[in-house]
Amino acid sequence: MATVAFHTLGCKVNHYETEAIWQLFKNENYQKVDFEQTSDVYVINTCTVTNTGDKKSRQVIRRAIRKNPDAVICVTGCYAQTSPAEIMAIPGVDIVVGTQDRSKMLGYIEQFKKEREPINGVGNIMKSRVYEELDVPAFTDRTRASLKIQEGCNNFCTFCIIPWARGLMRSRQPEDVIKQAHQLVEAGYKEIVLTGIHTGGYGEDLKDYSLARLLLDLEQVDDLKRIRISSIEASQLTDEVISVINDSQKVVRHLHIPLQSGSDTVLKRMRRKYTMSFFAERLERLKEALPGLAVTSDVIVGFPGETEEEFQETYDFIAHHKFSELHVFPYSKRTGTPAARMEDQVDESIKNTRVHKLIELSNQLAKEYSSRFDHEVLEMIPEEVDQENPDMLVGYTDNYLRVKARLSEDLIGQIVKVKLTKPGYPLNEADFVRVMNEEVLEQAAVNY
Repeated sequence: MATVAFHTLGCKVNHYETEAIWQLFKNENYQKVDFEQTSDVYVINTCTVTNTGDKKSRQVIRRAIRKNPDAVICVTGCYAQTSPAEIMAIPGVDIVVGTQDRSKMLGYIEQFKKEREPINGVGNIMKSRVYEELDVPAFTDRTRASLKIQEGCNNFCTFCIIPWARGLMRSRQPEDVIKQAHQLVEAGYKEIVLTGIHTGGYGEDLKDYSLARLLLDLEQVDDLKRIRISSIEASQLTDEVISVINDSQKVVRHLHIPLQSGSDTVLKRMRRKYTMSFFAERLERLKEALPGLAVTSDVIVGFPGETEEEFQETYDFIAHHKFSELHVFPYSKRTGTPAARMEDQVDESIKNTRVHKLIELSNQLAKEYSSRFDHEVLEMIPEEVDQENPDMLVGYTDNYLRVKARLSEDLIGQIVKVKLTKPGYPLNEADFVRVMNEEVLEQAAVNY
């Protein structure tokens, strides 16, 4: 039996797509082995969001070639899409496929075995107008299933290469999204994470359909307990979306809303599509709709031209609106983007100082947020056994607190109620209250 090994770099979408590519191999009777083992085929799913992403991708490709020089080496993903020639130039790379036509990969492998000629299967992503349907009925190891609903982005922020790697916005057909949601629920998942390159833009290219409509339709999926939106832009939090979230029984109290900067002047240079007053107003509306809401965010520090005053505006905005956790990135030049060519690049030492200030603020806000739930009963889905304490399980609550509690391993993937006894960050401790599975409760009632 032929073997295949995968290595995924980058974002949730890449992880989702690796699962989809694995389904294609599985259907052809391949056996999956660990990437560190010798395999007949290696698939490296690359990232290009930063220059470092490119470099890491090249390192992993070379590692696979060293592992088994006779293997078929397939490279796919964003770096493959933007720089196929660079990848083809690495001795030992056999097949390059970008961020579309993944279903052709197995055909290319057969072709390569016959002809022994490297294959560049990368097409012009900017011409793609249709969402590429890739099915994932179940995931290898996750208790939260990702459900990819869209591809591409039309925003062209000045720091970002992604539209060139992923193409323009295209939404998945609603019936395909709903069908996969049913499959995932049947496979036992209680929570689905809606994901994409620009998730909140879902429906912008569809007639009479929108993200709000999709959320309403997913609300009707029986036995689906939680809907999490992986990331949504402030500009996509329309009144209609907020209204649906307000009425929903399933959308969780956690939203990831990328801020990038809290200064209007920096946002303009970034070519972001909102102002701080608009962002603030959306936050207020959301917190009314979902009391106790956790808002996590991404922030870029040291964008070209960022002054001390502009950085302070960002700091003050985050402190005032009490985000529950931040992902802080020092701005790094991405070759090929307008921001990389801007004057006034900020000195690395200044960037580092600012990054540390924001990380300190984030840690403080995260602790403040979790302490609001001291001794409250919350619902969590245990995901894994705690490394340090094998009779404890670790998982996430609906409002994205990472919690550990003394639970039996058969509760992994189930929804359980726990009482927070020791809030903290990055980990909270809790006591088990009860299982939220109706069948278990009914059985208990019968026995009683």
